[in-house]
Amino acid sequence: MMEINLIGKKALIGASSAGIGAGIARVLASCGVSVTLASRSEQKLKHTLDSLDTSKGQRHQYILVDYNDHEAYKVKIDGYFQSNKVDILVNNSNGPQAGTIDQKNLADYQHAFELLFQNHCYTTSCALPYMLANQYGRVINVSSSTVKEPVSNLVLSNTIRTALISWSKSLSDDVAKDGVTVNSILTGLFDTERIQSLTDMDAQRLGISYEEALQLRLKQVPAARLGKPEEYGYLVAFICSEYANYLTGTNIPLDGGMLKGL
Repeated sequence: MMEINLIGKKALIGASSAGIGAGIARVLASCGVSVTLASRSEQKLKHTLDSLDTSKGQRHQYILVDYNDHEAYKVKIDGYFQSNKVDILVNNSNGPQAGTIDQKNLADYQHAFELLFQNHCYTTSCALPYMLANQYGRVINVSSSTVKEPVSNLVLSNTIRTALISWSKSLSDDVAKDGVTVNSILTGLFDTERIQSLTDMDAQRLGISYEEALQLRLKQVPAARLGKPEEYGYLVAFICSEYANYLTGTNIPLDGGMLKGL
């Protein structure tokens, strides 16, 4: 039987006070990883921290960061890496505001670039030296299925997330020989506050109930349901394991079959 044992590994997980990030943190902790949570809500971070498994001697912690302020974020991350090293980096943050092309200006694109690209590139550059020296590392980007099939009212996410996975593909080529893998997960519809917010916007725009708007979303998903955050964590745990040593440079859909392309 395949068993994922990550005892002794350390991970930094972005946007992990709730939702997908918290789901990843709980699963990695159950596999023996010592987790650093990162988010801007201390109350939520403390709640998630208390839920993490410590039965294998793990020592968990959290850092307060604001992904919407790139310069302040760099200062916090620099401070973190002065006294910490990680084997696993999960690049994840809150998404930019929804909207169509005609609703967004250059300043919006700049902010989205800092939020979804520069933050993650910078964090990766801080984490890589230890990974390369140790001949083991996992960089995992929480991306979106919209990089394959853009959604009109998520133009900022469509555009900038595509840039990040292109950069990540280039990075994966450079570090593969050193035992470091770089992969992106193309996220579908998961039961998170983000999806609840977008569904509520749809309901208001269409003049229908939240439940009706949710059912419209679920019609896109062959599995006919939202994903669970812990299901996301299971895939991340596999990517981090020795069973995935040969898996790198990929974009893996995790969407209940929603993507229609091959």
